[in-house]
Amino acid sequence: MMRPPVRLLIAALVAGTCGSAAANYAEHPRAQVLLDTLRTEHGFDAEALDAVRDSLAEAKRLPELIEQERNAPERTRTWTEYRAMHISDAMIDKGVRFLRDHAETLARAEAQYGVPAEIIVAILGIETRYGGYTGRTRVLDALTTQGFDHPSRTPFFFSELTAFFVLAQESGMDPTAPKGSYAGAMGWAQFMPSNIRRLAVDFDNDGSVDLWTADDAIGSIARYLIDYDPASAWRPDEAMTLAPRRFEVRADAISFNPKRPNSTIAELARLGAEATRSAPPEQPAGLLELQRNEGRSFLIALPNFFAVMRYNPRTYYAMAVGELAEGISRATGHPPGRYMP
Repeated sequence: MMRPPVRLLIAALVAGTCGSAAANYAEHPRAQVLLDTLRTEHGFDAEALDAVRDSLAEAKRLPELIEQERNAPERTRTWTEYRAMHISDAMIDKGVRFLRDHAETLARAEAQYGVPAEIIVAILGIETRYGGYTGRTRVLDALTTQGFDHPSRTPFFFSELTAFFVLAQESGMDPTAPKGSYAGAMGWAQFMPSNIRRLAVDFDNDGSVDLWTADDAIGSIARYLIDYDPASAWRPDEAMTLAPRRFEVRADAISFNPKRPNSTIAELARLGAEATRSAPPEQPAGLLELQRNEGRSFLIALPNFFAVMRYNPRTYYAMAVGELAEGISRATGHPPGRYMP
């Protein structure tokens, strides 16, 4: 199971209280629901439940995290603004160096799962700057705040809080220790607790899963894109998007920026979006509308675009991964258009 670094195991001793508010989540009305779930569905005994209560009592309420989640850049920025946050020559150069430094592990992941090295590296780049920034928020605080107090996504975060305590029990991790994102995502790959339990892999074969290491993060991302939703798994040797040769689609003809393919190449051509490159007429597809500072632009999204959206269901996130992967690919000598036009 996951072995957090030593620095995380001592983090609880020095956790700050800036911006926090007293909560005592052990007395929250839904705390008993959590404890009952852990007891009946996951076999927690009295001692383990007491430890959960102690952790809940120590958790800090951080309401600013809810605002961060609700106002995430992929929700509120234009594509021009969001792109500038993630795509640059420096990001591409760092990605190329990471690819070269971890070439053997990336090649093994691609051989085992079929996910290209550039895509894995791009996700690591967008998520944590290639492992350089994994978050400063204590995961316990993030998940209790979001799981008990979020106005619209409580069920999701409550289930992740449950998974977090199960993960801690299974791995021997101190639940007051690890730090991550405002949403409770952890490690270089920024997995939520349920996905660590279900999809993270021990890719360096050292007997434990540690997403704060390059090898396990690389293998886990590759597996995620295949096994999280097999119906939307990454397809080897296919691009993520195509540029339209012409675009004459009426605004009311089809929904733009879907989370899954809602058309086909043939149907989009009939509607007025004919691709510049050939693709099978029956290929699932969708239309993307990108809000740029200078106006709108459009792309045809292919199944691999939606595969990346299983990692983060936002159009701009998948666009950033695709463009960063394309930049890394070109910088390493591949012809243009492997992932994006």
